[in-house]
Order: sequence, then C-alpha cells, then structure tokens
Amino acid sequence: MSAAHLIREARRRAGLTQSELGARSGRAGSAISRWERREVEPSLATLRELVNAAGYELVIGLAPSDDHDLGLVRRSLRQDPADRLAEMVAAVRALDQMAGSVG
Repeated sequence: MSAAHLIREARRRAGLTQSELGARSGRAGSAISRWERREVEPSLATLRELVNAAGYELVIGLAPSDDHDLGLVRRSLRQDPADRLAEMVAAVRALDQMAGSVG
C-alpha cells in the first residue's frame, strides 16, 4: 500500500477534504493533493503526522516471513474449503475496491 493511498484513505474515512486535512496537519491543501497524486513522496514522519491528523494511527509491524507464512498455511488448513473460498473471494473484492479507488 502506497503512502498516497494511506493518506487518501485516512482522509476519506475521516470525512475530510484535502484542505481540511492540510489545516489539521499544518500543511497546505495543495501539498496533500501532491502527496495523494504521488507527485511527491512524504517522509515516514510526515505520513504518520498526516494519518494522525485524520484521527488514525499508522502502525507498521514486522514479522519473520517464514513464521508468518507457516502461520498462514496452518490457519488455512484448519478452515474448511467453503471458508477458504469465501476468504479468497473477499480478498479479491477488497483488492478490486482498492484498485478502483486509486485510479
């Protein structure tokens, strides 16, 4: 997920315009627009400040990929086929929605 998408998503969920988010974060609405259009990439600190100004918290976590993948496989094996299919369909729909909101 890109910084542009995170900024846009936090702003929209908060029901804010770019100008309103700019005012809350002490930045110009035009700067918010440039970040959302990916003309400029904000620093991680700026991204966190923008998301916080929208009323959300940016949380980044790391997990060893081997353990993470193994956990996903074990979880999947505990599910019945109908539940696995429903989860995959939901994931595809979520990706479609994200792709539609980016463009």
